[in-house]
Amino acid sequence: MRRFRSHTLGVDEGEVPLFDDFEHSGPMWTERGVREVDVAVAFAEGFAEPPSVRVWLVMWDMASSTNSRVDLRAVDVSRDGFTIRFRTWDDSRIARARAAWQAIGPLRDDDDWEVD
Repeated sequence: MRRFRSHTLGVDEGEVPLFDDFEHSGPMWTERGVREVDVAVAFAEGFAEPPSVRVWLVMWDMASSTNSRVDLRAVDVSRDGFTIRFRTWDDSRIARARAAWQAIGPLRDDDDWEVD
């Protein structure tokens, strides 16, 4: 379990389109093998330290003729943002996808100060 020292806890959340490869014959729809898309997300306000981030798919459009293979995760989490990484492989054909995310962590407090 992660414990936060601060009584000031922040929650930020949103949704972001990951790609729309069907409309433009992009690699997620037309190619085979390992394919990956990274989408940068900036928090509305910086956290005091990197928050705990969760991501999940809220919309996906995949071909029914192949297996649906997806690895979705938050990477490079910092105080100011993170990257959503969407990965697929083999013969999976994915037309489009959208992800939602939520970040929970301590916020900076007016009473906090740092000594150089």
